[in-house]
Amino acid sequence: MKVITVRDMQKLIATIGIEAFFGRLITSLEHDFSRWPDFRLSPRHATYYAHGVIELMPCADDRYYAFKYVNGYPGNPAKGKLSVVATGQLSDALTGYPLLLAEMTLLTAFRTAATCALAAKYLARKNSETLAIIGTGAQAEFQVLGFKRLFPLKEIRFYDKDPLAMIKFAHNLKTRNFALTPCDTIQEAVRQADIVITATAAYGRHRLFDLQDIAPGTHINAIGCDCPGKTELPPELLEAAKIVVEYLSQSLIEGEVQQCDAERIHAELWELTTGSKPGRENSDEITLFDAVGFALEDYSALRLLYQLALEHALGQELDLLPEPVDPKDLFGLLT
Repeated sequence: MKVITVRDMQKLIATIGIEAFFGRLITSLEHDFSRWPDFRLSPRHATYYAHGVIELMPCADDRYYAFKYVNGYPGNPAKGKLSVVATGQLSDALTGYPLLLAEMTLLTAFRTAATCALAAKYLARKNSETLAIIGTGAQAEFQVLGFKRLFPLKEIRFYDKDPLAMIKFAHNLKTRNFALTPCDTIQEAVRQADIVITATAAYGRHRLFDLQDIAPGTHINAIGCDCPGKTELPPELLEAAKIVVEYLSQSLIEGEVQQCDAERIHAELWELTTGSKPGRENSDEITLFDAVGFALEDYSALRLLYQLALEHALGQELDLLPEPVDPKDLFGLLT
C-alpha cells in the first residue's frame, strides 16, 4: 500500500505547481461528474458531538472504492489545531485491496476549491474580474487560486471578523497577479462583485448579507454551510437565485437549501457538466452553488493523487497488508 504524507503533498505541489495541480484536479472532477451514473453514491455518515462533527464519506465505481475520514471542529483554532483534518483511502474494487492511504487535509482544501471553480465555469460570467471572499480562514487562499485558474480575476476583496486572519490571507497571496482589497464590512466587499464566496465556520443561522447588497448577475459560491442548522444566507436570496447543488439528498439536510423546498433547486452539478440542464442563461441571473462537499469529489481527488504519485514516484510503500505464501494460511505468518 502506498502512503502519501503531508510532506509528499508538499513535494508534489513544489514539483508541478499549484496552478497545474488545480488544472489537473478540475479536469478530473469534470470527468467524474460527467459519468455520474457509473458511481455508487450515498450521503456521508456523520456523528455529531457538542464541539463538532466526524464524518465518513464513501464513493465507488467498478474500478475503485474511495472513502475519506474528516472532522469539522470550528473551535479548534483557539486550541492551536485545524478546524478540519482528513485522511483518505483508495482501494482496488476488483480485489478489495487498498492501494493508497493519504493525507486529505490539504487535498480536501484543493478539491473543495476545484469543485467550486468547476461549478462557476457553468454558473459565473466568463469575464468575471472581481471576487469577494467572506471568511479568510484555512480554505480561503485555495478558493481564490482555484477560481483564478478559470477566470481573469483582477481584484480580490476580502473580509473576516478576525483581523489576523485577514493579515495572513493578504500575506499568502501578496505575490499573485491581482489586487488585494481588505474591506471593513461584508457589504463593502460584496458590492458589485462578480463572484462572492462565503466561507465562515461558525455554527448557527447567519445572514452575512442581503439580496439588495449584491448586483444582478452575481455568482455566489457558498461553502460555509455544511451541517444541519448552519447557514450563511437569507431565504430571500435563495428565492431569487438559480441554485445548483452537488447531491440533492445530502444538500437538503446540510446545505443552504435546508431553508427551502427541493423544488427551488435547479440542478445537481453533474447535470451541468453533462449538458442535461443549462447553467447561466443570461448576464443578470443571480446564481448560487451550494457546496457542502460530496464523496465523489474525494474519489476524484484520490484517483488523481494516486496517478500523480505513480508518475512522480511519491510516497512510501508500507507493509500494512499481510502477504502469506499461501493465502489460506494467514496464521502461518505468526509461527
